[in-house]
Amino acid sequence: MSLVLEQKQGLIAGDGLLPVKMAKAAKENGFDVVAVSLSNDNYAQLKKYCSKVYSCCPGETFKIEKILKDEGIKQLTFLGKVSKKVLLKRPKFDKRALEFIKQAIRLNDDKVMLMIIEEFEKEGITILDQTIFIKELMIPSGVLGKVQPTQSQIDDVNYGYWLAKETGKLDIGQSVVIRDKMIMAVEAIEGTDACIKRGCKIAKRKGRVIKVSKPNQDKRFDIPAVGLKTIKTMHKYKADLLAVEANETIIVDQEKVVDYANKHNIVIMAV
Repeated sequence: MSLVLEQKQGLIAGDGLLPVKMAKAAKENGFDVVAVSLSNDNYAQLKKYCSKVYSCCPGETFKIEKILKDEGIKQLTFLGKVSKKVLLKRPKFDKRALEFIKQAIRLNDDKVMLMIIEEFEKEGITILDQTIFIKELMIPSGVLGKVQPTQSQIDDVNYGYWLAKETGKLDIGQSVVIRDKMIMAVEAIEGTDACIKRGCKIAKRKGRVIKVSKPNQDKRFDIPAVGLKTIKTMHKYKADLLAVEANETIIVDQEKVVDYANKHNIVIMAV
């Protein structure tokens, strides 16, 4: 049975341009988007494409649920980065959010998100595949720019791809930095860009960045994504290749990313 989309859509928006891209695409296709913004960095842009934008902290679960209920939201999309570091700071975590944390056996990404989704579903809200409104941003296989990979780079990609899949099985992270078949860094709580910085500082030069989806990735949350900030971080710390998983990864502002990579002799490929 195919999914029938409601005319009124909900959006839980974290950092970055992805929530804005989703809201814009949805509006252009005749949908009304109500956003709950968990970040200040895209609030103004969301207001251009959403009928309403509410500002909340990640731990204000009662407030978020009331907004969605009052707005009559039946379908909801999660998009944008929400740093796991909020679990360390716990700003404005209400009683319910603190109960989630206490109940969780492990505070890894999937466990926390599945608990949140289960609570929304109890309230009759369906969580949608993150890519429904932005499928055109998914990257097919091949080399995206003008710079072709060397055999040394391909060897590192093959090793890094396997390694990233293995760490993904453990729900640790989705990115690794490799140099000459040696592991420079594995992404953990710090996120992709910080992992690149850490790994490339060790590599000194020729760091190769590989980012994949987790095995059995739940597309309702945490689709792998990279953007201009990622490629600029790579250039700053002398990485020379970015490999992502084909048809499972989003590149935000692809044209700008590829243009920047071409100018700085960085390989971008999807495998």
